[in-house]
Amino acid sequence: MRPFFVYGTLKRGQSNYARLLAGQTVSEMRAWLPNTALYTAGPYPFLVEAVDLVPPGATVFGELMTVAVDQYQQTLALLDELEDFVPGRVGNLYERVIRMVQTAVGPCEAWVYIAGAVVEAAIRRGELWLIDSGEWS
Repeated sequence: MRPFFVYGTLKRGQSNYARLLAGQTVSEMRAWLPNTALYTAGPYPFLVEAVDLVPPGATVFGELMTVAVDQYQQTLALLDELEDFVPGRVGNLYERVIRMVQTAVGPCEAWVYIAGAVVEAAIRRGELWLIDSGEWS
């Protein structure tokens, strides 16, 4: 049961936090993921780690959410649904992967939803734009 690194609409103060994570967590802290970048075409961001899409020194900033044990499976299912992720399916909007994220108290292994191949292709076609700051606000 890994925590989730969230960087967009699931962050505190954002619309999906209130709907899906508020009251479900036992810990929430600032976190960041080096060598990644954020892109968007509108209402939500995509995290990418493909070398050709990440500017040198880029970092994505977000939050590490640790979900209560008794809420974990339900929350995982709801987040997978939100991110249009189905394990093993080709063409997912996002893929759920394990990454080592950084926090003020040290590194932590977490689930991260990253852009799927279809989104990466759209970025390469110029259909999404880079969020230079690495911060969704």
